[in-house]
Amino acid sequence: MISVMITGANRGIGFELVRQYSADGARVVACCRKPKSADRLQNVASKSDGRITIHQLDVTDPAHISALKHELGTTPLDILINNAGISDGRETEAVDYEVWERVFRVNSIAPYRVSTAFRANLSAGNEKKLATISSQMGSIAGNTGGRPAYRSSKAAVNQVMKGLAGEYRAYGITVVILHPGWVRTDMGGGQAPVSPADSARGLKQVIAAASLDNTGEFIDYQGKTLPW
Repeated sequence: MISVMITGANRGIGFELVRQYSADGARVVACCRKPKSADRLQNVASKSDGRITIHQLDVTDPAHISALKHELGTTPLDILINNAGISDGRETEAVDYEVWERVFRVNSIAPYRVSTAFRANLSAGNEKKLATISSQMGSIAGNTGGRPAYRSSKAAVNQVMKGLAGEYRAYGITVVILHPGWVRTDMGGGQAPVSPADSARGLKQVIAAASLDNTGEFIDYQGKTLPW
């Protein structure tokens, strides 16, 4: 049985990843900021025969990360998915700089904090895969303008994870940076063409296929390599 840790697990892509991994028989460490109000997550966990455990985690809070690390101890993790992220409110010229800082803390800094905190757990796992949900909007080559806070936060996390790919090769850990598609979630909006289920299914396939041969690549949920 593989073990998967997923941040931002209470809704959208994160919730769908929890549901699908659990349905495949995986043990899932599902993390979110407010477990008590995560009704759908609580419901699916109650039907998982104990495969899903729910843990409180604000990815921007070092104390939360330390507490979860203490709780898990040396438990091996096969896959760690940095999924937690926030939008910038789709601002253009009227930038809210406090929002920009918040977006950077959640989307760029927090994945590094979580990844380094649980590196030893990944090293102890069999699959040893670190995945981070980014966005094609983090592609500098594909930048058409607008949303500087969100775009820069995703470009930054791409750079962070590309660096970890080089560092973590020594531990046998594969790092993959993922674009989930434009997904119908609270963040993506109702007009988005990709369902959370289809996105999660594709992401799982990409993660399963990832290896040290392609560590550090920027890939979409359909397996296409994206430009930096």
